[in-house]
Amino acid sequence: MRSQKAQSTLEYILLVTAVLVVIIAFVAGPNSPFKEAVNNTLVDAAGQMESMTGKFTH
Repeated sequence: MRSQKAQSTLEYILLVTAVLVVIIAFVAGPNSPFKEAVNNTLVDAAGQMESMTGKFTH
């Protein structure tokens, strides 16, 4: 029983480690899709704000 519990714990640790590696690579990469998506969202929001401001000032 102890061996099976140790194996389950090791499998869990390996799974968590793999998930963390994927998340870190996704978030922290230089051209990561996450950074690109956030940047695109901010650029789009800024453009929409400028557009709305232009409607109020004209």
